[in-house]
Amino acid sequence: MGAKRNIVFDMGNVLMTFDGREFARVFTDSEEDAQALYEGFFGRGEWTLLDSGTIDHATMMRVAEAHTPERLLPNLHACFDHWPEHSRVIGGTNDLALRLHDAGWGVYVLSNANDRIEQQLSQAPAFDVLDGLVVSARERLMKPDPAIFRVLCERYDLDPASCVFVDDNLDNCAGARVAGMDAFHFTGNAAELEAYLGTLA
Repeated sequence: MGAKRNIVFDMGNVLMTFDGREFARVFTDSEEDAQALYEGFFGRGEWTLLDSGTIDHATMMRVAEAHTPERLLPNLHACFDHWPEHSRVIGGTNDLALRLHDAGWGVYVLSNANDRIEQQLSQAPAFDVLDGLVVSARERLMKPDPAIFRVLCERYDLDPASCVFVDDNLDNCAGARVAGMDAFHFTGNAAELEAYLGTLA
């Protein structure tokens, strides 16, 4: 599968689904309520502050409560506690991660996510073979800043040139390239990713 020997996955919409509207529907009974819950929680700009480590979960909850209709507060609390359980495994990339691991590749995750990431990521088969994990909220750095890619490489003694970074966000791919990694923009087709890996020298 090519000469590169380390693969670095994003989590959301690469290894596990992340769709705030879909999660909101799980905890409500109508599309109107789902939209209100989404807007009060997942759709707020403060979600980025949570992922960046700038605010904690208690603060995020206070913000969400202030922007969610009172009648939906029980739904909000249930969603807050349990939404990661409704994130779905993306089979193609997880299968590829396991095969790369078996072929001797290092397998890593670098994600813009909050510090409860394991509630979601631990459902992914790839989680069991990870050689390392870097999370934005814990580092107070976020992709596409090249600095967070350097954190990964320094922490796990990786040569950036040996790494292929996989993300569904083009800006994040650009940040990885600035840090010296190869990068693949993932649009949902794991076969395309595997074919790309096979072309690497």
